[in-house]
Amino acid sequence: MKQQEVAMLILQRSEGGGQRWPLDRDLIRIGRSPDCEIILPERVVSREHAFIIRRADGYYLYDKNSKNGTYVNGEPVVDGHLLQDGDEIQIALRFRLAFVDAGATAPLTIDLPAGSETVGLHLDDTRRTVAIHGQELDPPLSVAQYRLLKTLVRAKGAVVSRQEVVRVVWPDADSEGVTEQAIDALVRRLRERLAELDPHHQYIITVRGHGFRFENPPARPSHS
Repeated sequence: MKQQEVAMLILQRSEGGGQRWPLDRDLIRIGRSPDCEIILPERVVSREHAFIIRRADGYYLYDKNSKNGTYVNGEPVVDGHLLQDGDEIQIALRFRLAFVDAGATAPLTIDLPAGSETVGLHLDDTRRTVAIHGQELDPPLSVAQYRLLKTLVRAKGAVVSRQEVVRVVWPDADSEGVTEQAIDALVRRLRERLAELDPHHQYIITVRGHGFRFENPPARPSHS
């Protein structure tokens, strides 16, 4: 099996950021014990803190009665949690691991016309990073921000409805429980983050009464 066909966990922040572990076994243990498949050597992490079981329908994360808890997207894991592409796992609120599902590792790129000096906007799912004109956004986007941007980019200029935004960004939430203000706040914050790298272009356009769409940046003319 090729590595890109295997789901993986990627260390997002903390020492060793960018380290990745393929989930190529039926049982993956996470903890500070050297016997674990994923070793996080900090005292706040229990010896066997959490574990992931691979089943036919996906990867399930469990907390193993750890002292400082296991979280997914900020919510504590009580029972088994079926991991979704883009989920952020927090171990003892110290380590953050991004879950990248199998088949979701190909980068998305918005390319501009040939001869342009810019390389456009680039999303790398394996690292959950965003680059604009070759410059990477640091710190990375939040899970919700990245999910929203990825959905808009994949739509290739088509309008994404607010209902679709809720479904993609908050898959476990009751659609009626996500307010218009929450959606607008997420879009506003994402615009602010993208403006850190390109303040001259509005990447996310609001289509009143319909939703949002992604707009490619204009090509930068080459200098002769």
